[in-house]
Amino acid sequence: MQLTTLTVDCGGTGLKASVLDAAGTMKAPVIRIPTPYPLPPERLIDCFRELAAQLPRADRITVGMPGMLRHGVVISTPHYITDRGPRSRVLPQLVAAWEGLDFQGAVADELQIPAKVLNDAEVHGAGVITGSGIEVVLTLGTGLGSAHFDGGRLAPHLELSRGPIRMSTYDEYIGEPERRRLGNAMWSRRVRRVVDSLRPVFVWDRVYLGGGNSRCVTPSALIALGDDVVIVPNAAGIAGGVRAWDL
Repeated sequence: MQLTTLTVDCGGTGLKASVLDAAGTMKAPVIRIPTPYPLPPERLIDCFRELAAQLPRADRITVGMPGMLRHGVVISTPHYITDRGPRSRVLPQLVAAWEGLDFQGAVADELQIPAKVLNDAEVHGAGVITGSGIEVVLTLGTGLGSAHFDGGRLAPHLELSRGPIRMSTYDEYIGEPERRRLGNAMWSRRVRRVVDSLRPVFVWDRVYLGGGNSRCVTPSALIALGDDVVIVPNAAGIAGGVRAWDL
């Protein structure tokens, strides 16, 4: 059976979606809507309906969203518990609504199709990994996303974005606000510092830099990072929607 997959890449500022055929080819151009706030789970699912209404019919849905998820259950999500988006005030009622929620089950029940809900960097990685050795995906956007794979198998998620670095966290240190404040050249040096700090932790065979801000890494910084670091297109967050089911 040739299944089609609605894939939604959920970011802090925007939601992007397309429908893929069984080979992972997009059947329609990617569409985007702003991420609305406040954002309880039911409102995010309504956004999925809005996106699906503008795309060809799909047999299943893959969702990549920020935060730590285990088997489709939200352990924590950094942006969707706030009143106005990233780095705004946290609302206790949204913390209660999101944390511990079987969001994968909720999406499947509401949309009446099979659902796969993963961290957004994990879906991104599904679209780019080769399946050989230790491969790490770092997504650069509103904050820092991460995923790692061993021989093509998804490893348990680590919320690296909350790790400390230079009196800050990785999320704050190389997130979008700092890129805008510093400019691409200085920000790229920070990206290099982050990659170099993680290299002895993972001892990877290859690391992929994705997300919307990966295109802002300067050529000189990329050369300095070494041959084991590869820039990949942000579209991988959609393209990985089919392969995510086989991880």
